[in-house]
Parts: sequence; C-alpha cells; structure tokens
Amino acid sequence: MKKVRAHSQDGQKGIRARKEKVQSGAEGILAGEIGILAGDIGGTKTHLGLYTIQEGGPEALEIVTYPSQDVTGLEEMISDILKRHDVSVSAACFGIACPVVDGSCRPTNLNWSVSEENLRRQFGWQHIQILNDLATTAIAASRLGPSALTILNPGQPNIGGNMALVAPGTGLGQALLLADQGGYRPTASEGGHADFAPNNEAEINLWRYLHQRFGHVSIERVLSGQGLVNIFDWLSSSDNRDVSPVVKQAMESADPAAVITRYALNAEDALCHEALQRFCSIFGAVAGNLALTGMATGGVFLGGGIPPKILPALQASTFMKSFTAKGRFSDFMGTIPVQVIREDKAALIGAAQRAYELAIQ
Repeated sequence: MKKVRAHSQDGQKGIRARKEKVQSGAEGILAGEIGILAGDIGGTKTHLGLYTIQEGGPEALEIVTYPSQDVTGLEEMISDILKRHDVSVSAACFGIACPVVDGSCRPTNLNWSVSEENLRRQFGWQHIQILNDLATTAIAASRLGPSALTILNPGQPNIGGNMALVAPGTGLGQALLLADQGGYRPTASEGGHADFAPNNEAEINLWRYLHQRFGHVSIERVLSGQGLVNIFDWLSSSDNRDVSPVVKQAMESADPAAVITRYALNAEDALCHEALQRFCSIFGAVAGNLALTGMATGGVFLGGGIPPKILPALQASTFMKSFTAKGRFSDFMGTIPVQVIREDKAALIGAAQRAYELAIQ
C-alpha cells in the first residue's frame, strides 16, 4: 500500500487526508456500534463519511477528504477511515463519477476499479451499493433544505412528480428521479454525450465550428467547463475578434473557464460576457429538454460545479427564457420549478441516505 504524507487534523500518519468538523445530533459511535459508510469518488478527490443510524436518518460522525490519485484504490481510503473508529458497518453506498454496470466501474481518470463484490469480500458488509455520482446527487436533491438551494423559477411543483438533475462541471451529468411507490428511484444517464441540438443560426455556426474540430458534437462539448472555453474560442475566431491581452495573460496561469467566468461576471470583458451568456442560454435549453423527456413536473435541479459559480448569470440571463422556449409546451414549462444546488457535498449526502435505506430495510 502506497504511503504518503498525512495532513489529517489528528496528526495520524499514512494517507494524506483532510478531516472536517461535523456538527450533528449524533453523540458519536460507541465501540462496536453499528454505523454506515458513504462516499463520493471523483477523479481528483474522494469524500468519505462515517454516519450513525438515527431515527430520522443518517447523522454524520466524520467526513474525510482524500486525494484520489494518491491512493491505490477505494479500499485503502476505506481502511483508513474505519481504523479511526471501532464500528461495525452494516451498509455502504458510494457515488462514483463514471458509468456503473453490474455493480462495478472504473472511475474516470483513475487507474483503479471498484466493485461491490470486492468490497463485500474484503470488508464483509451485509449491504453495499455502487451508483453513478449523479444518481446519489439526485437522491440528495429532493432532501436539501432552502439554505442549500437557490430558486430560479418557483413554478407550480407537482408533489410526487418526477424530478430531473442537470450537472455541468468537468463534464456534463444528467439524471432523473422517477416517482416510485411513494418515493423516488434515481436513474443516472450518459445524456451528456447525446447530440448537441442548435436552436438558432448562431448555434448552428457554433455546431459547424465544433464539428470541424471534433467530428461528433455532444452536448458536453458546449455545456461543461471546457464547453465554455469552446464557445469563447468560437466567438473569437468567427468574428476575428481579438482576445483581450489581460484575459489572454490570465488564461496562461489559470483555468481558462474560470477566467472567462470571472471577467464575465465582473463585466470586465465583452467577449467573456457573451460567451457566458451563450453558455447560459444553451444550459436552459438542455435543462428544458431533460425536463420534457422525464416529465419532471416535480422540479429540475441544476447541480455540478459550475451553476453555483455562475449563479448571477443564471438569474439575469436568458436561461429561463431558453428553458421555457418549447413551442406549444412553453406554458407548461413555466410551471416546472428550477433550483440551483449550492451544497457541494450533495453526492455524499445522497450516498449516505441510500446507505441508510439499505441498513434499515
């Protein structure tokens, strides 16, 4: 097992990890007590949480963040968090940023794989489930309180109706929450790789530009961090517009998407502003398409890393106009609630909820 310098608050040696202080009603796990384990595994970092089983749901005891690329696998991180507590895990659930097939997957950008069978064999857990991270985020979405959400459209929610999640970040994730016997069944997808559908002449030109570069133009090519950069590049090349020297210099030392966002939100660069506005318009159209496909009368949630960072643009831009621009269904689209998820650990919260359900079933 590879050892790297520890960064945990308690000074333990071994895996480099960052512990978080957790405030909850749980008094802690007594020696030998039964708990649950949840995880949100990404290509860059992994959040693992140990929870007590309370009457109203899971209560966090400890959350630890690990650098995903510095470990040999999920098992190493699990062993690290479990050795801190004398606890018997009755159920575990992990949301992972990759397609999950038959309980196994290989996380994107990592050289190790995860399977329910291997975890069950190594740790002896009674209940274990691996889900796509969009599925666990979707589970959390319907349970988040007002402090974790920002309303873009209050709509007229159909209590018990299907819900949808669109989450642009490094890539583009989509998921549905399907109403099922008084609850919800999360269904992840790879809809981000479906075809980008232009809605006007400008977007047709954008599609042509990207088609020349990539061949197939997926939605993710325009609705992700790199997608924002692609839109910016198209705007600058199509009109022979010079990129501001200040913006160009900033992009040399920082993430170009973050630079575009910063200059756009601060109204410091016209090209950046136009790129972000175009991004928000496409975002609205894509979210509206998923809402129609899944009949998401219960609401649409915007998750992932990008929406909270561009919240002012989503509130002031053409996002909702594009969301509702569905011809004869425009009035119907206006009744669908739309909210931005501002809770950065939504995927972990959803995984903990699913593990709790497995434990008490």
